[in-house]
Amino acid sequence: MAEGPWFYCLKHRTVEPRDGCAERHRLGPYATRQEAENALQSVAEREERLSAEDRAWREGHPGD
Repeated sequence: MAEGPWFYCLKHRTVEPRDGCAERHRLGPYATRQEAENALQSVAEREERLSAEDRAWREGHPGD
């Protein structure tokens, strides 16, 4: 089995090793293939967390 780093290709919607598509089409690097497979879920969870932090900050700073 090939070793990492691993990347998630947004263009092909697949996990790739280092020698894959251009960087602009990929998320990563990830240490394991499984982390790369979960890349979209990780991004969505991080975006939700950051959006919640932004909402909380705006609510605490009205008029800014």
